Amino acid sequence: MDSGYIMSVAGVQQLLSKPGKDPRILTVIVCGSAAAVLALKWLERKRIRNNLKKARQKRDESLKELQEAVLRFKKQNPGIDCGSILTLSLFELTEKLKEGSLSPESVLCAYMEKTLEANEKVNCVTAFLPDCENHLQEVKTEKQKGLLYGVPISLKEHIAYKGSASPCGLAFFLNVLESQDSVIVQVLKKQGAVPFVKTNVSQSTLNYDCSNSVFGQTLNPLNPKKTPGGSSGGEGALIANGGSILGIGSDTGGSIRLPASFCGLCGLKPTAYRLSPSGVTGPASGILSVPTVLGPMARDVDSLALCMKALLCDHMFHLDPTVPPVPFRDQLYSRTDLLKIGYYDTDGFFLPPPSMRRAFLETKQLLEAAGHELILFVPPRVDYVLNEFFIRGLFADGASTLLEKFDVDIVDPSLKEQIFLYRLPHLAKSIMAFLLKPLFPRLANYYRSHCGVRSVQELWRLQTAIQTYCQEFITEWRRLDLDVLLCPMLGPAFNIGYPGKLFAGISYTMLYNVLNFPAGVVPVTRVTEEDEDALRYYKGHYNDAWDRTLKKAVEGGVGLPVAVQCVALPWQEELCLRFMKEVEMVTQEKRTKK
Repeated sequence: MDSGYIMSVAGVQQLLSKPGKDPRILTVIVCGSAAAVLALKWLERKRIRNNLKKARQKRDESLKELQEAVLRFKKQNPGIDCGSILTLSLFELTEKLKEGSLSPESVLCAYMEKTLEANEKVNCVTAFLPDCENHLQEVKTEKQKGLLYGVPISLKEHIAYKGSASPCGLAFFLNVLESQDSVIVQVLKKQGAVPFVKTNVSQSTLNYDCSNSVFGQTLNPLNPKKTPGGSSGGEGALIANGGSILGIGSDTGGSIRLPASFCGLCGLKPTAYRLSPSGVTGPASGILSVPTVLGPMARDVDSLALCMKALLCDHMFHLDPTVPPVPFRDQLYSRTDLLKIGYYDTDGFFLPPPSMRRAFLETKQLLEAAGHELILFVPPRVDYVLNEFFIRGLFADGASTLLEKFDVDIVDPSLKEQIFLYRLPHLAKSIMAFLLKPLFPRLANYYRSHCGVRSVQELWRLQTAIQTYCQEFITEWRRLDLDVLLCPMLGPAFNIGYPGKLFAGISYTMLYNVLNFPAGVVPVTRVTEEDEDALRYYKGHYNDAWDRTLKKAVEGGVGLPVAVQCVALPWQEELCLRFMKEVEMVTQEKRTKK
């Protein structure tokens, strides 16, 4: 048989008609199938890259619209003193807007111009919301001015705004435009606020860096070698750079609190459903064990309180009747009595690095000096909560729902280690856990937890165990008769790329997502040369690979802010904010000292 006939159609048909008689048949089929698969993968990857390119072009066009709007505002309103507007606190700004000594146009112009500057520096904006100009005119015609009248607001990218996309940093959702505003946006507008930009997130919002394959890496404005944190990192970077005075982020494991800590801001994670989550996109829906919560981010605690007061209104309770109709309780926020404060300086899982430890101890001492009573509180089994409750609850399906989104995306470098772990078969994860157990028990438990749950009954047992743990926590809280709790807060800002290598580093924040307690962050000091020197001797609790990674993650942080975390019982956001205000006041000198 002539070898050339194989390349002809007739030859192939002849071979295929005689299966088992010619081994070349299998070679033809295998090679052809492999070539087809590779071709399809190449075409799919090309399609994804084109979609990403179009999204970036759309963002660039949006920023051009923003620039044109600034020029138009300035031409129509010559002599705007943008610099003085940007120095005002939210309280001062709202007062001047209501009394008419500042126009809403001048304020919006000032913040739009600063946002352009900030984005050029740190890459934090994903979209300009052009109808903000029309909304501003509507706000001006309202007879009754809302609590946030004329205040420009930034929104985390996955919060629905009519006509814009909410992709969670994923190509999967890029072409899905929102048909209506989320409840939180509707309430903000009703209160006179003017949402004007959306901000960048980590890919899938399940990482505390801030980078994705669509819009790239957001930098920390205080140090471009550092991440602003995530997943609300775009919010953190924009506010810290002065481009926004108030932003709305979301928090599943620390995504408001970590950017607040890394960027030197204040942020509040409320109790789930205190604010409506309706209209917020996520990479996986239906996760009840660890709810995603919306909350405010700003430069000071009073701004957070004003935002909560504005949001907790009849309009929100009407739009979303699943939210408890409890307005903001000023009497709790304005309390001046001394507090009984529980505290712990380590969760026993990750030892705070020197600057983080010093920040906590100095804050504790300052609170004691102010007359408050500090009582030791030991959170039980934090490692168990992280692995068995948080990770298994978040990835109960073994991360399969999340991975579906990455099948049509390019994995961002910041998530490669996480996605590699998620893609491992369950058996491989179990074997790795078994092999690692003698030498690296923390990583072994971490691998095992990513296997998820094996049945509905196991999921129910998991959720029951979370409820039992929560009651145990509250029982000890009540036994000590505590008002609030002072905790360490992860920081200072990590070097870029390190959050993906240390997902378990969120042990200090994820605890209060599992418990569903309100928790806020307040910056209290800055990293000193002495802290940096002491970091050389840091070994952590285990002196293992994770402790060494944490040491590398925070090095080079001199001058960066360091924060603490303030916690209250569920539905006590006002008391949590009151405690945050107390911390803010007693640490003012330490916080502002260079």
